[in-house]
Amino acid sequence: MPAPSNRPLGERTNFLLSQLGFHTAARFTDRLASLGIQPSHFGLLMHLAQGEGRTQQQLAEALGIHRKVMVGLLDDLEQRGLAERRRHPTDRRAHAIHLTDAARTLLPEAVAIADAEEEELLTGLDGGERRQLLALLQRLAEHSGYPRGVHPGLRRTAGPHGTG
Repeated sequence: MPAPSNRPLGERTNFLLSQLGFHTAARFTDRLASLGIQPSHFGLLMHLAQGEGRTQQQLAEALGIHRKVMVGLLDDLEQRGLAERRRHPTDRRAHAIHLTDAARTLLPEAVAIADAEEEELLTGLDGGERRQLLALLQRLAEHSGYPRGVHPGLRRTAGPHGTG
């Protein structure tokens, strides 16, 4: 077993990623609260915006989350007037999920918050460094086997208004 390293935390990649992720997530959560949503809602709204009419099961599979978690998230969005379940056109047992007009109005504001948060995080990097950082992070995530575009926190969120 190798001897423990005495490198300071500020020189450890895992610590720096965790530190930046923690503070970025906290700021993003605070900023989205002004719109009455949480990051988990934002993630689901973004997926819905890319293709409405999918079933709850299809969304759960695409996001890699349990169907009960999906039901809780959709209940939250429905109660906020941001999503609606409609009868599926070909499967009477399923519901097709659609954005509401309120969601279509809110989503650009939420995306602007996400963009501002990203800009604030990357403010010390030039364009080339930003592209390089993104490519390296994507490569690390891919190598780790994490589903692309799915935050692990989404798997843990469920329940009435307790999603986060």
